[in-house]
Amino acid sequence: MKFFIDTANLDEIKEAYDLGVLDGVTTNPSLMAKEGISGDEKVRAHYKAICDIVDDNVSAEVISTDFEGMIKEGKELAKIDNKIVVKVPMIGDGVKAIKYFHNEGIRTNCTLVFSAGQAILAAKAGASFVSPFIGRLDDISYDGLELIEQIVHIYDNYGFATQVLAASVRHSMHLIKCAELGADVVTCPLKVITGLLKHPLTDSGLAQFLADHAKAAGK
Repeated sequence: MKFFIDTANLDEIKEAYDLGVLDGVTTNPSLMAKEGISGDEKVRAHYKAICDIVDDNVSAEVISTDFEGMIKEGKELAKIDNKIVVKVPMIGDGVKAIKYFHNEGIRTNCTLVFSAGQAILAAKAGASFVSPFIGRLDDISYDGLELIEQIVHIYDNYGFATQVLAASVRHSMHLIKCAELGADVVTCPLKVITGLLKHPLTDSGLAQFLADHAKAAGK
């Protein structure tokens, strides 16, 4: 399973990368705005700064919702760095754009996916990644993890190359369950990844080891 961090904060990206487990980054206009990044030039410069930190897979989202606009933006984003994956919304023109980018050799991440049917369309069009939003589905009393299971099963049935990227991952158990279900990638906040480090028995065991060492050393 690949770990992506869902943020535009450079310090958080560096921290996750330094941990040695980071495989990529996902961003969106809301995350850029949260960091005070606005204007095309500044946004693209920020994407380049992210690419300079990580090894690959930086999802950069188009703003346009029409085919021509998405193609223009996507090409410009792809020029920033070969690590860029163009993030495209699950709408009709988005599916057309994904097919276009696929034929041009530009990787894509189909975002805002909330059904197995949408995931099938994205895979048929040639998306590199499909992003089902499990947390947002949970918010409306639908089991987001069930959707991950459905998509993984369907993709396995037909050998689709599209990777299942579980998005809107809210906590560490979400991540663990996605791993159990066979998601190829999870994208989540830094706290979800670092949350995997924590266990009370690890803390108490380490404290005991250190106390025993101190005692044996006569401290």
